[in-house]
Amino acid sequence: MPRRILGVDEAGRGPVLGPMVICGALIHEGDEGVLAELGVRDSKLLTPSRREELYDELVRALRAYRLVEVWPREIDEAVGSGGLNRLEAKIAADLIRELRPDVAILDAPGRYPESYAFEVGRRLGDVNAEIVAENRADVNYPVVSAASILAKVHRDRIIERLRDEYGDFGSGYAGDERTIRFLREWVRERGSLPPIARRSWLTASRILTEERAGLKRYF
Repeated sequence: MPRRILGVDEAGRGPVLGPMVICGALIHEGDEGVLAELGVRDSKLLTPSRREELYDELVRALRAYRLVEVWPREIDEAVGSGGLNRLEAKIAADLIRELRPDVAILDAPGRYPESYAFEVGRRLGDVNAEIVAENRADVNYPVVSAASILAKVHRDRIIERLRDEYGDFGSGYAGDERTIRFLREWVRERGSLPPIARRSWLTASRILTEERAGLKRYF
Protein backbone atom coordinates (compact mmCIF):
# COMPACT_ATOMS: atom_id res chain seq x y z
CA MET A 1 0.00 0.00 0.00
CA PRO A 2 1.65 3.29 -1.05
CA ARG A 3 2.05 5.98 1.57
CA ARG A 4 -0.35 8.91 1.47
CA ILE A 5 1.48 12.25 1.21
CA LEU A 6 -0.14 15.60 1.95
CA GLY A 7 1.25 18.97 0.88
CA VAL A 8 -0.01 22.11 2.63
CA ASP A 9 0.54 25.70 1.56
CA GLU A 10 -1.21 29.07 1.68
CA ALA A 11 -1.87 32.03 -0.57
CA GLY A 12 -2.62 35.55 0.59
CA ARG A 13 -0.91 35.66 3.96
CA GLY A 14 0.43 39.18 3.46
CA PRO A 15 -2.23 41.37 1.79
CA VAL A 16 -4.18 43.98 3.72
CA LEU A 17 -7.35 43.11 1.77
CA GLY A 18 -9.11 39.82 1.22
CA PRO A 19 -8.81 36.32 2.64
CA MET A 20 -5.95 33.92 3.05
CA VAL A 21 -6.51 30.52 1.45
CA ILE A 22 -4.87 27.34 2.76
CA CYS A 23 -4.83 24.17 0.68
CA GLY A 24 -4.11 20.55 1.47
CA ALA A 25 -3.23 18.43 -1.61
CA LEU A 26 -3.06 14.64 -1.23
CA ILE A 27 -1.14 12.19 -3.42
CA HIS A 28 0.08 8.62 -3.10
CA GLU A 29 3.79 7.92 -3.02
CA GLY A 30 4.82 7.51 -6.64
CA ASP A 31 2.46 10.19 -7.96
CA GLU A 32 5.22 12.78 -7.89
CA GLY A 33 6.11 11.89 -11.48
CA VAL A 34 2.61 12.82 -12.62
CA LEU A 35 2.96 16.23 -10.99
CA ALA A 36 6.37 16.71 -12.61
CA GLU A 37 4.92 15.85 -16.03
CA LEU A 38 2.24 18.50 -15.54
CA GLY A 39 4.98 21.08 -14.92
CA VAL A 40 3.97 21.76 -11.33
CA ARG A 41 6.10 24.42 -9.67
CA ASP A 42 5.70 27.00 -6.94
CA SER A 43 2.70 29.13 -7.95
CA LYS A 44 4.75 32.34 -7.82
CA LEU A 45 6.93 31.01 -10.66
CA LEU A 46 3.95 30.49 -12.99
CA THR A 47 1.88 32.95 -15.00
CA PRO A 48 -1.77 33.43 -13.97
CA SER A 49 -2.97 31.72 -17.16
CA ARG A 50 -0.74 28.69 -16.55
CA ARG A 51 -1.94 28.44 -12.96
CA GLU A 52 -5.52 28.41 -14.21
CA GLU A 53 -4.71 25.63 -16.67
CA LEU A 54 -2.97 23.59 -14.00
CA TYR A 55 -5.81 24.02 -11.53
CA ASP A 56 -8.19 21.76 -13.45
CA GLU A 57 -5.41 19.29 -14.27
CA LEU A 58 -4.45 19.05 -10.60
CA VAL A 59 -8.03 18.57 -9.46
CA ARG A 60 -8.12 15.48 -11.70
CA ALA A 61 -4.63 14.23 -10.77
CA LEU A 62 -4.74 14.56 -6.98
CA ARG A 63 -6.17 11.84 -4.76
CA ALA A 64 -7.97 14.51 -2.74
CA TYR A 65 -7.69 18.18 -1.89
CA ARG A 66 -9.25 20.69 0.47
CA LEU A 67 -9.35 24.50 0.36
CA VAL A 68 -9.89 26.59 3.49
CA GLU A 69 -10.78 30.28 3.26
CA VAL A 70 -9.63 32.42 6.19
CA TRP A 71 -11.33 35.82 6.14
CA PRO A 72 -10.08 39.07 7.70
CA ARG A 73 -12.16 38.82 10.88
CA GLU A 74 -10.64 35.43 11.74
CA ILE A 75 -7.18 36.68 10.79
CA ASP A 76 -7.58 39.74 13.04
CA GLU A 77 -8.76 37.59 15.93
CA ALA A 78 -5.74 35.31 15.49
CA VAL A 79 -3.30 38.22 15.39
CA GLY A 80 -4.80 39.55 18.61
CA SER A 81 -4.84 36.26 20.47
CA GLY A 82 -1.79 34.21 19.60
CA GLY A 83 -0.54 35.01 16.13
CA LEU A 84 -1.17 34.03 12.55
CA ASN A 85 1.30 31.13 12.69
CA ARG A 86 -0.80 29.48 15.37
CA LEU A 87 -3.93 29.83 13.25
CA GLU A 88 -2.13 28.32 10.26
CA ALA A 89 -0.95 25.45 12.44
CA LYS A 90 -4.51 24.79 13.59
CA ILE A 91 -5.81 24.69 10.01
CA ALA A 92 -2.93 22.48 8.86
CA ALA A 93 -3.72 20.08 11.70
CA ASP A 94 -7.40 20.09 10.71
CA LEU A 95 -6.43 19.16 7.15
CA ILE A 96 -4.19 16.35 8.38
CA ARG A 97 -6.93 14.95 10.62
CA GLU A 98 -9.41 15.04 7.75
CA LEU A 99 -7.22 13.65 4.95
CA ARG A 100 -5.24 11.17 7.09
CA PRO A 101 -1.86 11.19 5.32
CA ASP A 102 1.11 9.11 6.40
CA VAL A 103 3.37 12.12 5.75
CA ALA A 104 2.39 15.81 5.79
CA ILE A 105 4.79 18.28 4.16
CA LEU A 106 4.15 21.86 5.24
CA ASP A 107 5.43 25.14 3.87
CA ALA A 108 6.42 26.63 7.20
CA PRO A 109 5.85 30.31 7.97
CA GLY A 110 8.56 32.17 9.84
CA ARG A 111 12.13 31.32 10.72
CA TYR A 112 11.52 28.30 12.94
CA PRO A 113 10.08 25.38 10.97
CA GLU A 114 10.73 22.96 13.83
CA SER A 115 8.54 25.00 16.17
CA TYR A 116 5.82 25.12 13.56
CA ALA A 117 5.98 21.35 13.08
CA PHE A 118 5.67 20.89 16.85
CA GLU A 119 2.68 23.26 16.96
CA VAL A 120 0.92 21.27 14.25
CA GLY A 121 1.85 17.91 15.72
CA ARG A 122 0.52 18.65 19.18
CA ARG A 123 -2.93 19.32 17.68
CA LEU A 124 -3.26 15.96 15.93
CA GLY A 125 -4.59 13.94 18.83
CA ASP A 126 -4.61 10.25 17.92
CA VAL A 127 -3.70 10.85 14.26
CA ASN A 128 -0.27 9.38 13.56
CA ALA A 129 1.40 11.28 10.73
CA GLU A 130 5.01 12.25 10.06
CA ILE A 131 5.30 16.03 9.96
CA VAL A 132 7.85 17.69 7.67
CA ALA A 133 7.89 21.49 7.92
CA GLU A 134 10.32 23.51 5.83
CA ASN A 135 10.73 27.01 4.50
CA ARG A 136 10.37 27.01 0.70
CA ALA A 137 8.68 23.61 0.71
CA ASP A 138 6.55 24.96 -2.14
CA VAL A 139 9.73 25.07 -4.24
CA ASN A 140 11.24 21.77 -3.09
CA TYR A 141 8.24 19.40 -3.05
CA PRO A 142 5.85 19.01 -6.02
CA VAL A 143 2.92 18.12 -3.76
CA VAL A 144 3.35 21.39 -1.86
CA SER A 145 3.69 23.23 -5.17
CA ALA A 146 0.36 21.70 -6.14
CA ALA A 147 -1.23 22.99 -2.93
CA SER A 148 0.31 26.40 -3.63
CA ILE A 149 -1.24 26.53 -7.11
CA LEU A 150 -4.72 25.51 -5.95
CA ALA A 151 -4.64 28.02 -3.08
CA LYS A 152 -3.41 30.83 -5.32
CA VAL A 153 -5.98 30.27 -8.08
CA HIS A 154 -8.82 29.92 -5.59
CA ARG A 155 -7.83 33.16 -3.90
CA ASP A 156 -7.43 34.99 -7.22
CA ARG A 157 -10.98 34.00 -8.12
CA ILE A 158 -12.25 35.34 -4.80
CA ILE A 159 -10.37 38.61 -5.36
CA GLU A 160 -12.02 39.03 -8.75
CA ARG A 161 -15.46 38.60 -7.17
CA LEU A 162 -14.56 41.12 -4.47
CA ARG A 163 -13.44 43.65 -7.09
CA ASP A 164 -16.82 43.27 -8.78
CA GLU A 165 -18.48 44.03 -5.45
CA TYR A 166 -16.21 46.76 -4.04
CA GLY A 167 -14.55 48.26 -7.10
CA ASP A 168 -10.97 48.07 -8.32
CA PHE A 169 -8.77 47.95 -5.22
CA GLY A 170 -5.72 46.65 -7.04
CA SER A 171 -3.85 43.64 -5.73
CA GLY A 172 -4.82 44.13 -2.10
CA TYR A 173 -1.18 44.42 -1.02
CA ALA A 174 0.06 47.40 0.98
CA GLY A 175 2.68 48.21 -1.65
CA ASP A 176 0.02 48.77 -4.32
CA GLU A 177 -0.96 52.44 -4.74
CA ARG A 178 -4.43 51.45 -5.94
CA THR A 179 -4.99 49.48 -2.74
CA ILE A 180 -3.91 52.40 -0.55
CA ARG A 181 -6.04 54.83 -2.56
CA PHE A 182 -9.06 52.53 -2.25
CA LEU A 183 -8.64 52.28 1.54
CA ARG A 184 -8.24 56.04 2.00
CA GLU A 185 -11.26 56.85 -0.14
CA TRP A 186 -13.38 54.23 1.61
CA VAL A 187 -12.53 55.61 5.06
CA ARG A 188 -13.12 59.21 3.93
CA GLU A 189 -16.55 58.33 2.60
CA ARG A 190 -17.70 55.96 5.36
CA GLY A 191 -15.52 56.65 8.39
CA SER A 192 -14.49 53.00 8.78
CA LEU A 193 -12.51 50.29 7.02
CA PRO A 194 -14.19 47.99 4.48
CA PRO A 195 -15.24 44.52 5.66
CA ILE A 196 -12.56 42.93 3.49
CA ALA A 197 -9.73 44.81 5.25
CA ARG A 198 -7.48 43.24 7.87
CA ARG A 199 -7.81 45.73 10.70
CA SER A 200 -4.83 44.28 12.57
CA TRP A 201 -2.50 45.21 9.69
CA LEU A 202 -0.46 48.34 10.39
CA THR A 203 -1.32 49.79 6.98
CA ALA A 204 -5.06 49.59 7.66
CA SER A 205 -4.89 50.94 11.20
CA ARG A 206 -2.62 53.82 10.13
CA ILE A 207 -4.93 54.83 7.27
CA LEU A 208 -7.96 54.65 9.56
CA THR A 209 -6.26 56.88 12.14
CA GLU A 210 -4.98 59.40 9.59
CA GLU A 211 -8.21 59.71 7.65
CA ARG A 212 -10.36 59.98 10.75
CA ALA A 213 -8.08 62.71 12.04
CA GLY A 214 -8.45 64.50 8.71
CA LEU A 215 -12.23 64.24 8.85
CA LYS A 216 -12.26 65.72 12.35
CA ARG A 217 -10.14 68.67 11.21
CA TYR A 218 -12.42 69.21 8.23
CA PHE A 219 -15.60 69.26 10.27
